[in-house]
Amino acid sequence: MQKEGLYISSWRTLAEGELGWGDSAEWSDQDFEKLSARIFEKTGTMLSITTLKRLWGRVKYDSSPNAATLNVMAKFIGFEDWRGFKKHIDEKQPSVTVSAPDVKSRKKTYLPLILTAILIVVILGVTISRSIKPKPIEKIRTNAAVKFESEKVADGLPNSVVFNYDASGLGVDSVTLQQSWDPSRNEKISAQGKEHTSIYYYPGYFTAKLIVNGRVKKESPVFIKTKGWAGIIDKYPTPTYLSAADMHLAGALGISGKTLAQKTGSPVFNNQWVSFSNVREFGGLNGSDLTLETTLRNTSKPDESSCRRVIIYILGKSNAMVIPLADKGCISALNMYTSSEWINGKDRNLSAFGCDFNQFQFFKCNVQDMKLNISLNNKQIFTAPITQTIGDIVGLSIRFEGSGEIRNLKLGNKNKTFLEEKF
Repeated sequence: MQKEGLYISSWRTLAEGELGWGDSAEWSDQDFEKLSARIFEKTGTMLSITTLKRLWGRVKYDSSPNAATLNVMAKFIGFEDWRGFKKHIDEKQPSVTVSAPDVKSRKKTYLPLILTAILIVVILGVTISRSIKPKPIEKIRTNAAVKFESEKVADGLPNSVVFNYDASGLGVDSVTLQQSWDPSRNEKISAQGKEHTSIYYYPGYFTAKLIVNGRVKKESPVFIKTKGWAGIIDKYPTPTYLSAADMHLAGALGISGKTLAQKTGSPVFNNQWVSFSNVREFGGLNGSDLTLETTLRNTSKPDESSCRRVIIYILGKSNAMVIPLADKGCISALNMYTSSEWINGKDRNLSAFGCDFNQFQFFKCNVQDMKLNISLNNKQIFTAPITQTIGDIVGLSIRFEGSGEIRNLKLGNKNKTFLEEKF
């Protein structure tokens, strides 16, 4: 438990550095809610606010997190699993181990030497601290002009973006570039620099931020569009893009289990996500008045994907709606975002979102008069008021845990259809 605690402490340090939110001791409940949402968006799995508070010592907890939680933590900062993260830490900070008999036999011999060494270090530390003047704290020139703009260099995927910036007047050595909601896309860059480039592998509408000492100084939108439908197999650090032949099945858009196994090298698809996205301008369509209808199913077999999850994303410039489906036995693992509230399957009964994927599922959701309604197979399964919308619609993304098919899809509002597909 003590050794695991050291790894968790290292993880916290990395996560805080990538988030760029400043001192975690000052984080509010809303900050932990935001972190929970980001972890879900990055990994497809939600860690509760209580779990996150335990990791940061805000809630007393005497045991180590379970293996599933540790693996999600590792994925959030870009590692395949917790074992890979620990290996990375061990390689960066190798530890010298001594066998139990050696420790026992040498305790008495080395104790006086250890105490003497500690005393010398303390004396030297005091002497040095008195002789060296502390470096003055950097003062930011808050009124200085700051430039921050972004420009894509291509269309489609992947896409490099050039950030043109000028933060030289702030009087600091470095600033942080947060390229999207993904904390692993945070980079420290020189405040004296003028350009920085980055590759975006996934489509979406991202708000890049220039951050100084935890505060956002400037924002610039980065809109990475697709040319029609794009199929992407999630893989770190570089995803695999599907060809038109890979993803156009007989009467459906999707991917077969055979193709996915060939692409990934594994016949098991647990936590292996494939997304089908259509991201572009939908002029006039807004999250305050929209309807989405689609017929789909996860085609993985139970021995290929245990829970056979599906996540439907409706993307807006301000936010996104996240609506999950799964095998009936896995509804406890579901998490939904209504555009204003996260709903966790651990403390809410989401059994109506459980599916028999032997059959195609007809899914429909609409937002009218600040109320979200969801139906499955012509039966209403959820309704709730929302307090904010996702803004102007910029796309859809449907993700399958394993193989899946989309037979048809229609997106619009009460007056107009903006996208209609019959594959």
